[in-house]
Amino acid sequence: MAVGASSRPEVTSQTDVDIKTQLRKHPRVGETLIETFLFVCGAVSILTTIGIVFVLAKESLLFFTSGGVSLTEFFTGTVWQPAIGKFGIWALMNATFMVTTIAMVVALPLGLAVAIYLSEYASLRVRSILKPVLEVLAGIPTVVYGYFALTLMTPVLREIFGDDVVQIYNTAAAGIVVGILILPLVSSMAEDALSAVPDSLRQAAFGLGATKLETATRIVLPAATSGIAAAFIVAISRAIGETMIVAIAAGAGPNFTFNPFNAAETMTGHIVRISGGDLSYDSIDYNSIFAIGLVLFCITLVLNIISRYVVAHFREEYE
Repeated sequence: MAVGASSRPEVTSQTDVDIKTQLRKHPRVGETLIETFLFVCGAVSILTTIGIVFVLAKESLLFFTSGGVSLTEFFTGTVWQPAIGKFGIWALMNATFMVTTIAMVVALPLGLAVAIYLSEYASLRVRSILKPVLEVLAGIPTVVYGYFALTLMTPVLREIFGDDVVQIYNTAAAGIVVGILILPLVSSMAEDALSAVPDSLRQAAFGLGATKLETATRIVLPAATSGIAAAFIVAISRAIGETMIVAIAAGAGPNFTFNPFNAAETMTGHIVRISGGDLSYDSIDYNSIFAIGLVLFCITLVLNIISRYVVAHFREEYE
């Protein structure tokens, strides 16, 4: 009995060793190569971003030091005229925010309405038709949108409000068309957030006698608030960074105005216009491009941080 009892732990320990040996991770060359490739891709993305920030910061520093432009003048001035040494960024930022605001007024309610319809009302057949049609809007080149704003939207506004009120180049037409451009982005991301809400919440609402509209607006929509808010913030970032539409339809001269029917140049539109000219390297005009680009980068970074905060702190989790 003593011999048998002492041999059992020995057999058990040997069995455990065999199991651990079998469960030990075997080297797989294919998975190792894929893992290495993905790591390299991630590292390249991070290094590229760091490189872009470094170049923007370096050239912007030359703009403020060699060009003699003070930070106070840059961030508080409302006149941007390099010919006379005026570099007030608000002349460009104001037009950018005006275009973005008009675009949001167009895209957010329409995009959310489309998302609610696709998620709560549309049948599978209708959804399979409407979603690709919306995606077509995202695939149209933005330069086409720009000429659409100039040749169709502007004449419509001039017909409604009068030729003496609406200028040929104006931020209203550009903002409306930018809203049409980002409409698929808003509707697609919002629809994904609404579809992620469990059907059990819908069935519970129906069981309590709620209508489909009440279920969509009072149950599903609040439950998807974080995803919808993130979609809105991403759409705002997309509108701020839009280039060709505003470069063609908004105007080609910095103008600090709050009238959407007047011409005004946005930050991206200004970069396109002056970078296409004969700029000498290391001139103040050349370095101003990077200063404007750094401001755009900071605005987009802040919006992305807000988006991540909203998703992390207002996310609903369901089992």
